[in-house]
Amino acid sequence: MKETAENPLHLKSLNHISLVCQSVEESIEFYTNVLGFVPIRRPGSFDFGGAWLFNYGIGIHLLQSENPDHIPKKSEINPKDNHISFQCESMGAVEKKLKDMGIDYKRQRVEEGGIYVDQLFFHDPDGFMIEICNCDNLPVIPLAGDMVRSCSRLNLDIISQQQIQTFVQL
Repeated sequence: MKETAENPLHLKSLNHISLVCQSVEESIEFYTNVLGFVPIRRPGSFDFGGAWLFNYGIGIHLLQSENPDHIPKKSEINPKDNHISFQCESMGAVEKKLKDMGIDYKRQRVEEGGIYVDQLFFHDPDGFMIEICNCDNLPVIPLAGDMVRSCSRLNLDIISQQQIQTFVQL
C-alpha cells in the first residue's frame, strides 16, 4: 500500500484489542455468550495466561492480570468512558437479550439533522465498557473534503441524499 498523508503507517484495519482480566475464564464466557466471539488458537510460546477470541473481523486478546485483586471495578455506566462499540442489526433484540441475561445497561439516543442513533452501554466482567449501536445510520463525513461514507456500505445506499445534504449543511 502506498504511503499517503491519510495513511502514513500503511494501516489496513483494526486487528485486535487487548484487555487485562481478573478472570480470563469469566471473560471468555462473557465475550462468547454475550457478544458471540469464538475462542481461537493462541501462540503456545506465551508464558502468561490469556485467551484469544475472534469475530466481526476483529480479535479480542484477554490477558490474565498478574494481580487480579487490584483491578479497579467500574460500577457506573458512563458513555463518555473508554469503550469498544459494535453495530447491530436490531437494537430491540439486543436490549431484550441484555434484559434476559440480567445485564445492567444504559440507553442513549443521539439525534443529528433528523438522523437517530440508538446506543446501549454496559460493562464486561472487569468493568470495561461495551457499546452496541445502530451507528451505521449516521454518515461519516470527513471535516475536510466532501466525501461522505457510512459505517456500513450497505446503509450508505439507504441514507437519502436529502438527509446527507442536511447533515453536511450543519
